[in-house]
Amino acid sequence: MNLPNLKFGDLTARIPIIQGGMGVGISLSGLASAVANEGGVGVIATSMIGMRDPQRAKDPEGADRRGLIEEIRKARGKMTDGLLGVNIMCALTNYGDMVRTSIREHVDVIISGAGLPLDLPGYLREVSQELKEDMRTKLVPIVSSGRAAGILCRKWLNKFDYLPDGFVVEGPKAGGHLGFKAEQLDDPDYQLEKLLSEVIAAVTPYRESHHKDIPVIAAGGVYTGDDIARFLELGASGVQMGTRFVATHECDADERFKRAYIDAKQEDVTIIKSPVGMPGRALKNSFLDAVSSGMKHPKKCVHKCLHSCAEDKSPYCIAQALVNA
Repeated sequence: MNLPNLKFGDLTARIPIIQGGMGVGISLSGLASAVANEGGVGVIATSMIGMRDPQRAKDPEGADRRGLIEEIRKARGKMTDGLLGVNIMCALTNYGDMVRTSIREHVDVIISGAGLPLDLPGYLREVSQELKEDMRTKLVPIVSSGRAAGILCRKWLNKFDYLPDGFVVEGPKAGGHLGFKAEQLDDPDYQLEKLLSEVIAAVTPYRESHHKDIPVIAAGGVYTGDDIARFLELGASGVQMGTRFVATHECDADERFKRAYIDAKQEDVTIIKSPVGMPGRALKNSFLDAVSSGMKHPKKCVHKCLHSCAEDKSPYCIAQALVNA
């Protein structure tokens, strides 16, 4: 099949693929630029982006801000003129700063999940007034239900007179943290195919009444060309893929991190309990073995990256685990 373009208002990606944002140094300017150069939407993940800054412990917010600016400008300076996005989790303690910084740096798309980004258009308005220019950054929330998509459309319209420029709908087969209860992961009512149709149904009335195209992008377990074709046929405007890009030469991760993916077998993929109490998908390794046996306990948190992380109850620190990896 011929792949359609993916449009966010006046911005067009030649290939309907968004590269998923993978935090703590996995998707930075290298991977994002490579995807953008091929016609997709390359995405820099903001979570712990300043982890290598020598001042990170004393000034975590400043370190992340400097790291984000550096990666965006690196991508824009010499690496790509394609569509560049950032992924910013609502759960981040420095969420507002990451959003404002991204808009000031003129990124094309902000993709935001791990909670409902109810005030995201307000940041766009704030920076537009600050810089006295009409900012073109597109706002794309991540949702896992039609209900959530409907709430965001209604809230954004009422408060900001703004509709989302698109939605990423993420199913339970995604990598990393999952926005589902453990018993929902294999429930047919929560699979991506059904969620996709529910989000499209929730968004369609707003598309029609406001004459705005709001693309819905399928995410979570999209891995092959057949997967892409199937979700496009089901009505998706595009797909988001993360794991597929990890083992590429262009990915910003350590080579040993990539090798773990290449060497993994199907039975090595497991469901864990994340530090924020939700299930997560990960590869079995010695670290998780130590966690499950009670040998690993987080020390006093120095990262303070998430609003909702109860460090005294968490089985491990996800930020430290990924920094070490």
